[in-house]
Amino acid sequence: MQPLAGILVVALEQAVAAPLCTRHLGDLGARVVKVESPDGGDFARHYDDVVHGLSAHFTWVNRNKESVVLDLKRRTGREALGRLVARADVVVQNLAPGAAARLGAGSAELRARRPELITVDISGYGSGGPYARGRAYDLLVQAEAGSCAITGTAGGPAKPGIPLADIGAGMYAFASVLTALYTRQRTGEGASVSVGLFDAVAEWMGFALNQARYGGVDVEPNGVSSPMVAPYGAYRTADGQTLVLGTTNDAEWRRLAARVLDRAELADDPRYATNSARVTRRGELDEMIGQWAGRRTLAECRAQAERAGLGHARLNRPTDVLDHPQLTARDRWREVGSPAGPVTVLLPPPQTAAWTWRLDPVPGLGEHTEAVLKELGYAAEEIEEIAAPAEGCGT
Repeated sequence: MQPLAGILVVALEQAVAAPLCTRHLGDLGARVVKVESPDGGDFARHYDDVVHGLSAHFTWVNRNKESVVLDLKRRTGREALGRLVARADVVVQNLAPGAAARLGAGSAELRARRPELITVDISGYGSGGPYARGRAYDLLVQAEAGSCAITGTAGGPAKPGIPLADIGAGMYAFASVLTALYTRQRTGEGASVSVGLFDAVAEWMGFALNQARYGGVDVEPNGVSSPMVAPYGAYRTADGQTLVLGTTNDAEWRRLAARVLDRAELADDPRYATNSARVTRRGELDEMIGQWAGRRTLAECRAQAERAGLGHARLNRPTDVLDHPQLTARDRWREVGSPAGPVTVLLPPPQTAAWTWRLDPVPGLGEHTEAVLKELGYAAEEIEEIAAPAEGCGT
């Protein structure tokens, strides 16, 4: 079963946040019609060409979609969009602030005509406030919301390697659509939802903001570690690999001291008895564990940590993850179609025997324009006019 089969989602989207939301809706069976401009479409199509000529970002977040090219600078294009939205259950957009409203696709206007419609507006800073109309991208929002300042090393802030702001906003949008569909089933009413990238990152900054508000301190970044827990970090092993090892409570510290480091006298040493005490002596503990790891191979370190009931990991590169046994043993990789041929993708994270995932191709730009417009009642000569780029501003 595909839980969202029969749901039509119209996506006025670009980059990552909205496309990630709608891809997940498509994974669950929703029909997603992605409306793109005739002058290149979603700009994420052109970030790179590493996936057989396609962009890595675009391939990641755009399977299960139909691409329809509409020139929304023209009245005819806007009319076609109106016909499409009239059939939709959900409209998701992350265009520049105010752009959707100028195209006649603003949430207020759409829901005034159809109260049962669910609309989701994804923006940099959400609705209202002095930053509401500011253009914002993942890096800018992460900097503004503080996540870069607690990533990296002391004096060397860094952007997290994955686009946390985009992903966070996309996932909150996805959850909001599911919630709104559930509510509409009971009440018949749709919903207008606004999701800001800034608000997503600020929410995920929760522990650091609590430290700032109630402790009066800014959490300092400390590389592959945790600013709140010690010992916890990355340690070089004798065979040139990197072990990630640590503790999350006092009982784990005692096992680490006695059964891994073979330093039973440290287990109840008051200097290290509590996490807060250990955090203040992080350097000492890192040196002890570093010396221990440096005399052993990664396999030996992991085996000893496993025997002691402690969490452990290898610091992997993306190329290492491609063949990770946890993915391959559970058959997590699949192939989907694309304009460049089959591409390999991961199944969505939830696992259940109750659902069947939809894994349709990544679309070419405008691949479904003719079919969708015919479905909306347009004749062949009208379709050409609607999809062709305007020479000027149009009417």
